[in-house]
Amino acid sequence: MPFISVTIGQKLNSAEKEKLKAELGRLITIIPGKTEPDLIVHIQDSGAVYMGGTETPSVYIDLRVYTKTKEDAKKTFTKKLFDFITAEYGIKPDRQYLTISEYENWGYDGEFH
Repeated sequence: MPFISVTIGQKLNSAEKEKLKAELGRLITIIPGKTEPDLIVHIQDSGAVYMGGTETPSVYIDLRVYTKTKEDAKKTFTKKLFDFITAEYGIKPDRQYLTISEYENWGYDGEFH
């Protein structure tokens, strides 16, 4: 049950949000055992995002996954996601940040796993 939260400093219209959600769904499959139907996506747009004290086009992405993930999958996911963000929103790679947290404990479907 992966969770991705995207905080982006520009306004996205409905079509742009849908495209971002769809791309995240496609990319999550890079990580073994993760699928789009299980993905939770949170998009927070048009907020002020300050990096280094300045407000420039930036994005912060937080990925949380249940169980340990292979290092090569995390690297591939990161590269493809950053390439998409650059191409789609024009945000420079040095203004894109991603954290990946792996949890052994996760609750869903009314149970703790």
